[in-house]
Amino acid sequence: KHQQKHSNITMVASADVHQQQAEESSRKRERQQQQDDESDQEAEFELDDGGGAEPMQTEAANASASGATAQQITPEKAKAAAARAKEAAEVAKANETVFSPELLRTYYARLFPHELLTSWLAYDPTGAAAGTSNSLFARREWSFTIEPTPGDEIYIRYQSFVHPSDLTAAISKRNPHKIDIGAVFSHPPKDHHTLQSSGKFGTEQRELVFDIDLTDYDGVRSCGCAGAKICQRCWKMMTMAVKVMERGLREDFGFQHVAWFYSGRRGVHAWVCDESARTLSNEARSAVAAYFEISMGTDQNKGMNLSHPLHPMLSRAYDVLEPMFIDDILPSTGHSLLARKEQWEGLLGSLPPAAEPVAAALAKKWSGNGDDSTPAEKWAELKRYLSIFIGKSTTADGGQKQMKHAKNLPTKDRIKIEQWPVETVFRYTYPRLDINVSKMQNHLLKSPFCIHPKTGRVCVPIEVSKVDDFDPFAVPTLPQLMRELDEYEKQSGGGGSSSGSSSIRIPTATTSSSGVPPFIATSTSPRRCRRP
Repeated sequence: KHQQKHSNITMVASADVHQQQAEESSRKRERQQQQDDESDQEAEFELDDGGGAEPMQTEAANASASGATAQQITPEKAKAAAARAKEAAEVAKANETVFSPELLRTYYARLFPHELLTSWLAYDPTGAAAGTSNSLFARREWSFTIEPTPGDEIYIRYQSFVHPSDLTAAISKRNPHKIDIGAVFSHPPKDHHTLQSSGKFGTEQRELVFDIDLTDYDGVRSCGCAGAKICQRCWKMMTMAVKVMERGLREDFGFQHVAWFYSGRRGVHAWVCDESARTLSNEARSAVAAYFEISMGTDQNKGMNLSHPLHPMLSRAYDVLEPMFIDDILPSTGHSLLARKEQWEGLLGSLPPAAEPVAAALAKKWSGNGDDSTPAEKWAELKRYLSIFIGKSTTADGGQKQMKHAKNLPTKDRIKIEQWPVETVFRYTYPRLDINVSKMQNHLLKSPFCIHPKTGRVCVPIEVSKVDDFDPFAVPTLPQLMRELDEYEKQSGGGGSSSGSSSIRIPTATTSSSGVPPFIATSTSPRRCRRP
């Protein structure tokens, strides 16, 4: 097709052809040439990370019989072609059906891990309580969000099922757009209407859960994303949150069975499944959540009021987060905090008022024509200047003037300056919990392995040891899974099991001897609990 277009151009350029064709045919060819000039090079470019276009070297089309050569690609045409192709790709992506009742029904019937989910939430590895109305599974609340007609959502709470097969049948019948999992109650939740007035109906167990969402980071996301929009740059903040919470839950509270899941859109969920966690009271849950929570300050007061000296948990979090802050927040490949002048001017402006001499000195130095320091070098230099300013280190010549100034610095100001790097790192990287999700046993949370209706993505487990490699944009989508099933059907001739035929990898084993499934990471040696 590419060569044919160039042949058309050559034919129009040929005087002999013009002389042999009728006037009407000549006008037709001229119109075709104009169209070809506009679209000739659409396939001959590749997009860079910034959305621009880089022309690709291609073999010139063979000269036609008249000896004409291929038309040169100008930068303007390459950019126009790049824009058209990008728009076409976005339109194609937008037109793809990411979620539909028909696709969802097939997913529930063919791929949803019913047995794995129900065996996990039964916490009954021996099966001794299976099928009884007093089992943990029979007293577990399930909630469905269904949509009988487009735009008409119905929220059904307090469902319970004696047998796992009953849940499977209900999912198949209702085809819920969303499944939420609640607490284990004193009685089957389906009987709550007859029991609530008697005071005998209440929660008894529930996994300790945490919900972290990128929308809570909108004030510090400088990648261009906000609300539900995410990118690879801001997703790093979720990676940081998982690392901090994972260590705190295991090392400070001794929990062993912790599962992390992608929410399907813009966040992560943690499920702590130890029996000691499941039986925590609402007050104890609030205390655990508060242990991890720090104040991010207000518009009027940016200070976090961190303890001094820093709590050991926060000190450990800083050690985990600062290297990622340097790699993923400071440079232009991250959020450009020290990569652009307007950004580092704002950062220097956030220093405590007592450190204004440091801000002025560095602003002058970094604005100089000879400064070519990297964002990482600027951060190290800023910390060194602050350390010298408060007297924790000296300059090469002994820094007598700085030492004298440090002695006259009020203790309150010295502490604020010393903690400023920690507060800055935390403001961009520390986990921002939706604390209300964690505080109450009766709070619902989206079921793992659901399909998010806005993105069509599966709420897949996140392997903590490989959390740095987790890519939310590589998570399988509902249309993708259905295409893979169709392909599998063609290859297998319509027979055999569909297990292993799609991108979603569900462990085939159900539960271990401890009653938790294999996707819930288990620590081998619980640590002693350290309370604040």
